[in-house]
Amino acid sequence: MLTRLKVSGFKNLVGVDVRFGPFTCIAGTNGVGKSNLFDAIRFLSNLATHPLREAALMVRDEQSKLGDLRSLFNRTGDAYADTLTLEAEMIISKHGEDDLGQPADAQITFLKYRLVLGYEEETVLSTVSRLVIRHESLVHINRGDAKKRLGFPHAKEWRDSAIWGRRTIEFISTEDNGLYVRRHQEGPGRPQPYAADKLVRTILSSANASEAATAALAKREMQSWQLLQLEPTALRRPDPIDAPSHMGANGAHLPATLYRLARTQGEAIYARVGDRLAELNEDVRQVQVERDEKRDLLMVEVTDQAGTHYPARALSDGTLRFLALTVIEEDDQVGGVLCLEEPENGIHPARIAAMLNLLRDIVTDTSEPIEEGSRLRQVIINTHSPAVVNSLPLDTLVVARRIKKVGALGQLHNQVEFSALPDTWRTSGNEKDGTERPAVVTMGELLAYLNPIDGFDTQSLESTDDNSNKPITASSKRRLRDYFNTQYDLFEQTTETM
Repeated sequence: MLTRLKVSGFKNLVGVDVRFGPFTCIAGTNGVGKSNLFDAIRFLSNLATHPLREAALMVRDEQSKLGDLRSLFNRTGDAYADTLTLEAEMIISKHGEDDLGQPADAQITFLKYRLVLGYEEETVLSTVSRLVIRHESLVHINRGDAKKRLGFPHAKEWRDSAIWGRRTIEFISTEDNGLYVRRHQEGPGRPQPYAADKLVRTILSSANASEAATAALAKREMQSWQLLQLEPTALRRPDPIDAPSHMGANGAHLPATLYRLARTQGEAIYARVGDRLAELNEDVRQVQVERDEKRDLLMVEVTDQAGTHYPARALSDGTLRFLALTVIEEDDQVGGVLCLEEPENGIHPARIAAMLNLLRDIVTDTSEPIEEGSRLRQVIINTHSPAVVNSLPLDTLVVARRIKKVGALGQLHNQVEFSALPDTWRTSGNEKDGTERPAVVTMGELLAYLNPIDGFDTQSLESTDDNSNKPITASSKRRLRDYFNTQYDLFEQTTETM
């Protein structure tokens, strides 16, 4: 579970610090940089498996400079940042397996991973540019600090079941002014030093259960961070009977996954999935997987209230995505961070609430202790839709906005800032305990984004209302649309008495 992410020098992310709960929505206009935050999460995930260069080339490049590692670094004019920094705080599993299936037990489950990368041009000895590790560390976060560092609402019983163990020294450290990265043993033995400039992959990515069990489980946690890009073509495709039974990030192997769940949990799952899909389309009665014995194929079918069967190829894009997410909700083998861009696509505005309720039901319930063997699940979405924002509780929202900053030489920097709503746990930070208070969304900024009333002049509000640039205040239990209606009524009353 990713609880906090700091990014600097990566694309247009500079000095970014975002805290995450089980469910988080990143809202902002098109092109502001919401997707870059997802790219940073995916980059960390890829670095846990792949060499530095390969992981970098897997990152989306909006400038279409395929193979240009430099495009990952923040750019101002023709100048690039010297380094990019990624720092993630996470909760990992107590028990698990490494990449080879060997059992691993974590010494402590609350960790902070920090990675600083530099860029080196081609040289006589190297015909390609490369990324160089300037710093890598994996350190523990004490249980006593967990409550204030997590921030999001949770029961003490949940925290005690998620945060476990103790440690007094680092698991990975960088020393001698960045010359060496050391992996510290979790049992008897001396730290293993590695020359930083010779590393082609992170130390974390090479961790295994026998030598570094906690690091291996941190690696497994980061590998589970994925961006769901559910493609209708993949969702409509039938599966061979021997296909992988775990759904891919694009929705591939939906039939095989649902078929596995029916065999392990019983065919009652078909009715449950159908009931959930009926929240999107009330004409749905049941979902099932049919097996074509002649061709050895598995195919998803939906049955309506009249008993008519519809194959997956006849379903709409929005219905297929909703169905895939419903299967994810039922699959207890799915864990980690699930990032999803614009989940409202293909969904009728009247059914957006059903989609959001489904996404919020996927995540870990932090009001109850974690059951033995269960995996933490977390959802992060981004959107530019006011309809989505209006339907969410205040404390789930983070607002992305473009800002311009003047550098030391007078040049303008285009950056993205992530702000939260006041009176929620996201803005309850205290600089003394290391949880710095983030930027706060103002009344004028929120109205300009939502703008739900035709003819309402937010510019006039900002220029005539002395309180327009003061932080808004509201209970995190209320929804934005309720809060906005109250504020607009107050504004009308104020203008009528002027």
